Amino acid sequence: MNHSGTGEAQMAHALIVDDDPDVVEWLQEVARMEGFTIARAHSLREARIELGRQRPDVLLTDLRLPDGEGIELLRELDKPDATEVIVVTGHATVDSAVAALRAGASDYLVKPADLERVQAVLRHAKKTSALQHEIGELRDELRKLGRFGRILGSSQRMQVVYDQLSRVAPTSATVLLIGESGTGKELAAQTLHELSRRRAAPFLPLNCGAVAPQLIESELFGHERGSFTGADRQHKGFFERANGGSIFLDEITEMPMELQVKLLRVLETGSFTRVGGVQQMASDVRVIAATNRDPEKAVADGKLREDLYHRLNVFPIKLPPLRERGSDIEQLAQYFLDELNRIEATNKSFSRDTLVRLYQHSWPGNVREIKNYVQRAFIMADDQIECDLGASDTPDSAPKPDDTTTVTIRVGTPLEEVERRVTMATLAYCGHVKRKAAEILGVSLKTLYNRLEAYNGKEASGVGAAAHGGDAARGSDAAH
Repeated sequence: MNHSGTGEAQMAHALIVDDDPDVVEWLQEVARMEGFTIARAHSLREARIELGRQRPDVLLTDLRLPDGEGIELLRELDKPDATEVIVVTGHATVDSAVAALRAGASDYLVKPADLERVQAVLRHAKKTSALQHEIGELRDELRKLGRFGRILGSSQRMQVVYDQLSRVAPTSATVLLIGESGTGKELAAQTLHELSRRRAAPFLPLNCGAVAPQLIESELFGHERGSFTGADRQHKGFFERANGGSIFLDEITEMPMELQVKLLRVLETGSFTRVGGVQQMASDVRVIAATNRDPEKAVADGKLREDLYHRLNVFPIKLPPLRERGSDIEQLAQYFLDELNRIEATNKSFSRDTLVRLYQHSWPGNVREIKNYVQRAFIMADDQIECDLGASDTPDSAPKPDDTTTVTIRVGTPLEEVERRVTMATLAYCGHVKRKAAEILGVSLKTLYNRLEAYNGKEASGVGAAAHGGDAARGSDAAH
């Protein structure tokens, strides 16, 4: 095989596989304008011959060919990670999309493919190989330091995550981050962005569970002036402002179902319409989604559309809980302590007994919890940290609900008031440990915070101190 290195002088190479001569001709012209050398094929047999001659930087293939399925070519690439595969087909079904993405395709375009979308795909593919080489070298350097991008940890479980991040970061593939609350999903998303071709463009995070359902569509797609009450000016949404960059959609299962349909449409077509508008707007954005739920269970429970799940699940990455990361527990605790020592110009340290207790704790709040613990322990300690991880420090000690715990509600009470009273009673029952209250109520911790803010009543203000004490990190996944 005579494909040389990936220096700037080397022109990127595209292989176009389609049995429709007009489609091949059109794609060839677009690719040529983007600076690619071109190889053409009208069947699997011809495509295999071209693959033997030169490895392509990007492979654009029809799904159905005269002698088989285009996705068969994905299994025959000698270096799959070095070739970006785009399926372009007129036979669009959920099953065919899922099959192509699971086989390793990084994108799925429906005929007639949008010109700007194809151009964006080709521009990104030109830089993939060079960027992968750069990340590989960075990966080797950071492995020695026990970190990768914004993420800290040396355990074998995290090495697997680093390898996955390094492989997918340079591509345009959609990534689904799966992990418990506090495991560092937003930091993983930022790392993906900063190691991608999009790093010079915006990275915009949106917590789908923290935005009111009636406002989230406007946040994502923008709105025109006068499109609804209070829309006194035109607003650009995330897909417009992040053009060329990345959007991080946290708690994707909290997105309203009707909006999930619109998100799927954007992922498939690369275009959207502002709320109240009629003009179709193109957007070249990489979507990184995250959930602390089991996504397949969320699909079964009706929280996540199956077709959207498969579209997002192109490259899933599971972030391990802290209790499964071994020596990372001590490494993270020491990192947070070093940061506090640096900021406060102190020289505090952990006692041997405290280090033992760190490993004995289950850390249900993961990295966010250990960061909070170190901050509290630092404040309480004089020189050596002897703070015990006892009952007051762990959500595990919160009481469990039983049949005798009741709330009396009059028939006809508005549902909003019922929710408020049950939420506040559950929070009080759990000793104002919000993480445990959220588990009992069956909602995410962020959703519980949103409720407490929305109530803004006497009962809500009565737990204000607790709401900002034991769970100091109520924002995004500030994990390292």
